[in-house]
Amino acid sequence: MVQEQSTDVIRINARRTDVFDIFNFTYYVGPNPYLDTGALVFDFTLAENSEPLPINNYIDIISDFYPHLAEYNYQLYADLFARIASEVGKLNIGLYLNTWSVKPYHSFMRIAIQAIHERTARAAVYLVWDWLESITQNEYFPFEEELIKLQKKFRESVYGGPTVYALWQTAHQQGIPTFYLWEEGLIQYGYGKKQLRGVGTSFHVDSHLDSDFTTRKDDCKEFLARLGFPVPIGDIITSETEALDVAKEIGYPVAVKPVIGHKGIGVTANVQNSRELEYAYNLAKLAIPEGKSTRIIIEKSIIGIDYRLLCVNGKFIAATERRPPSVKGDGYATIEELIHRENRQPERQDTPTSPLSQIIINDVMEEYLYEQRLRLDSILRKDEIIYLSPVANISSGGVSVNATDKIHRDNIILAEEIAQNFRLTCLGIDIITNNISQSWQASNLAILEINAAPGIFMHLKPAMGTSVDVPAKILTNFFPSAQDARIPIITFNQLTFDELQIMINRILLKYPQWNVAGVCREGILFNHAEKLLGEDYNRNIQTLLRHPQLDLLIAEYPEDILEDEGMVYRGSNIVILDHPTEIEMMLLRDAIDGSIFIIKKENSVSIQHKGLIEHIQLHEETEFLDVYLQIIEAFL
Repeated sequence: MVQEQSTDVIRINARRTDVFDIFNFTYYVGPNPYLDTGALVFDFTLAENSEPLPINNYIDIISDFYPHLAEYNYQLYADLFARIASEVGKLNIGLYLNTWSVKPYHSFMRIAIQAIHERTARAAVYLVWDWLESITQNEYFPFEEELIKLQKKFRESVYGGPTVYALWQTAHQQGIPTFYLWEEGLIQYGYGKKQLRGVGTSFHVDSHLDSDFTTRKDDCKEFLARLGFPVPIGDIITSETEALDVAKEIGYPVAVKPVIGHKGIGVTANVQNSRELEYAYNLAKLAIPEGKSTRIIIEKSIIGIDYRLLCVNGKFIAATERRPPSVKGDGYATIEELIHRENRQPERQDTPTSPLSQIIINDVMEEYLYEQRLRLDSILRKDEIIYLSPVANISSGGVSVNATDKIHRDNIILAEEIAQNFRLTCLGIDIITNNISQSWQASNLAILEINAAPGIFMHLKPAMGTSVDVPAKILTNFFPSAQDARIPIITFNQLTFDELQIMINRILLKYPQWNVAGVCREGILFNHAEKLLGEDYNRNIQTLLRHPQLDLLIAEYPEDILEDEGMVYRGSNIVILDHPTEIEMMLLRDAIDGSIFIIKKENSVSIQHKGLIEHIQLHEETEFLDVYLQIIEAFL
């Protein structure tokens, strides 16, 4: 077995008892010399303090948690470390991070693992290091507890929301370029004029007027009623006295909810009497944003099953039944103990890929239990099932059941007619009915509310029933293919500002209506105008790709930038290399369909396109510029 040699490299991270050392971390947001994806890269070597155990000793313990890792043959400790780090980086929640590499150097091994969130990836690497050192010392290591901390760290990141992650992963699978815009707090899909920006299921092409309108529950209800859609009768009140009067007029049970709100916050259904109404009124009042007036809806509570209907671009996509959280008694555990037990179920990990959220214990739950003459310390009879909330809110522990195949055609038409009244990519329509398989015209179906930017994970991964791939339907709506998300990109390893200027002038002469941007180490041009070149090279390129009118990007990526920062984008339509180094040859690695490669070495130029190679001999230095300008013009 080949083993890494310990060296005299100065250690910063290794402790006195450590047998391994990791150091020199670099995070790349995109393709880099080591992987064609975003990656965390670090150096690994054996420390000088003592000898590590045989590799199989580590595998024996690691495989208790990851059995499939025992199937591989490890020649190097670095290979073992890299594969474990890659596996732990998935956080046991199925993250799509599958790629890693190990590259040998004279005194260390350089490891790269695919990553999308630097802090979580770095913490995962340190967890693996601590784990292996604990095995070496024959000490207990709380792996599962540490992994839960990592899951929480990722969950709290900008990538950790279920809807955000689902869309991000789907974009990755479909080859749609994606990056995060930190100043705006948005995700950008696609480049330049092909781009889509948004967060969750809210996008820049949506009407913010329509989105805001959906939060005004009273006006929405009146609007839907005017269009002839079924809505519960009721009124808006501003005081508890008015609430009691309206409830008396329309008759109990009633539902109570703030006029301004979302995600079921402050909503109470099936209020049976004045005492419950007082509590529900105060709950709704607490949910009203600070500075907003007290305006609360009191409406007839419809008895039935709660459903969320989802439309994308005005078309029905999915229906999900939403059930309140519940527990089943065993004859000896209290309700609170049953809740904690249920929350420990793997499907309730509360991660971006978990079908169920944690059941939240709060005042609303305790009040609801009180209405059932129960408390958190009550003991349920064996097999007795109770519901813990009057509202079927998935984010508070509710259960999702796919009902897409059950919905009546008339109800699909109803949902689409509602959605087509709004300029919103995604619209969630909350309904209640005793039978979704029956036409709304012959049932008690009522529209409770509509929601802009609805969550989609309940449809993608329901607790019960088959999945509906909503993220794919959303992104395909904007990008029928990966190519529809891209603009032409030309990449150089060497490019002067003068050459950039000549190139842009030639392109604009032929296509004067285009917007062409270029960046090299000497400056930035947008059409004929020179722009400020910032210190962060990749940020300059990202800013250009974010421009919503950009038709074409030209960029220089020399070795030092590739090594220090990596790339922002993946794939080029034309790659032009002038005496490339080994690292600069990575620009050929991420080819896309129809890419053209132009490589100059000495006085010879090779042109590669669709499997064909043409060689040209240069007689003067200036000829290379003429060669690639002709090819660029022909390509465009």
